[in-house]
Amino acid sequence: MNAFSRRGACPALSAPMQTGDGLLARLNPVAGGMSPKLLIGLGESALRHGNGIMEVTARGSLQIRGLTAESARLLAAEVDALGIAVRSGVPVEIGPLAGLDPREIADPRPLAERIRVAIDEAGLTQRLGPKVSVVVDGGGQLTMDAMTADVRLKAVPATAGVRWSVSVAGDGRSARPLAVVDEDAARDITVATLRMVAEKGREAHTRDLSDRQLASLAGWHSFAPPSVLPDISPTRGEIALSPAVSPITNAEGDEAAPKLPISPQVGEMSGRTEGGAVERHGSPIGLFDMISGHALGIGLPFGSMPAPNLIDLAQHALALGATEIRLAPGRALLFLGLIPSACSSLQNSAATLGFVTDAADSRTRIAACPGMPACASGRIATRDIAEAIAAQDGDLLDTSLSLHISGCAKGCAHPGSAALTLVGDENGAGLVVNATAKALPAGYRPGYDAARGIGGILAALREQRLQGETAAACLTRLGATGIAEIYRQE
Repeated sequence: MNAFSRRGACPALSAPMQTGDGLLARLNPVAGGMSPKLLIGLGESALRHGNGIMEVTARGSLQIRGLTAESARLLAAEVDALGIAVRSGVPVEIGPLAGLDPREIADPRPLAERIRVAIDEAGLTQRLGPKVSVVVDGGGQLTMDAMTADVRLKAVPATAGVRWSVSVAGDGRSARPLAVVDEDAARDITVATLRMVAEKGREAHTRDLSDRQLASLAGWHSFAPPSVLPDISPTRGEIALSPAVSPITNAEGDEAAPKLPISPQVGEMSGRTEGGAVERHGSPIGLFDMISGHALGIGLPFGSMPAPNLIDLAQHALALGATEIRLAPGRALLFLGLIPSACSSLQNSAATLGFVTDAADSRTRIAACPGMPACASGRIATRDIAEAIAAQDGDLLDTSLSLHISGCAKGCAHPGSAALTLVGDENGAGLVVNATAKALPAGYRPGYDAARGIGGILAALREQRLQGETAAACLTRLGATGIAEIYRQE
């Protein structure tokens, strides 16, 4: 086994990461999902070798917490014995319903596999940093719009077949568009982009590429043969700049866009950073039509659940006839192979076990790390605070307002900026407005009383929101100073 990965790297099964509650191992099955029996086996391994806490992350990875150096090795051996092949290398991520969704524009799996092969053949895996990632989105009921990535490819309908919109450095809203091209060109531009990133070093991302490099990538396909692509890099020379009128085509059609559109690069662009995914465009929780049958999405509250609860749920799903369980971005599990009556039965069982079965559940709008006492780094009981806010004031949260509760300044559950962040330190529960957990808090109150402080803010938002105004817009209008004053009030 490799040495324990440093914080900021990816805690793969073969290189677990040290956290406040021991080592953390993350795995992504190559098959995209697993049978209920395999999930039961993983849960039993988590109980034997970890602290019994299992998580599904914002990007749809499975995590097992509380490992030791020896138990991490035993866990890896048991995962291998279960026959679960896990992904390694640069992640090329697709949606959890890829190939099964009747509403998707294109099945993203073939293109994703071609990109994985091309990355390996180009020798880029070892040259790129651990958080560089690619997203291939075929569209449909569960898009990948909320997931940040270094390179994004999204299927768009065209007059003849399907084309792929290629963009870089962001999520579906903030990424910078490059081109709309066919599948071959989409693969080649992706590899060319990653070559440029690799030339800048293992800490680099596509956000570090120059305008000249991005213009080269945007324009190459209108005049350069694919054979040029393997030599694209800052040290090997760049393709000539695109002409004054960019050959980029609009995603909605095939006409040329008048100029290279640039979207603001906002948020956390750290590829595999799990908190980089924000609220999805379409919740993974609920019932989804598939080409054959249905898929039932069930969420983990704050992305975490004790292994015994997951084992119980998987056992019930197995008894009801579920054939596969897929990990879904948005901290959820998708159960496949169930008839409608079985879906209803599994939902009821999940609710009894404490899972999230309603997409409108206020717990889905709160990001909370394990916190105290589960994590030695935690200074506040994050999950208790989150549960109290969801139970008492959840109706005041709307989809515009992001709430992050962090046990310490690391901000593991949501590395990016949030509208409201509670962060634990030696002074109690600090409030940060429109920033990350690393920012200086604007005010404090005791950790045990933090939920009441957030309740006061949410009540003020309800009273002072203008007609048609979102909670986030009202928060901005009230200002950080005013919000902090409300939080501190007794």
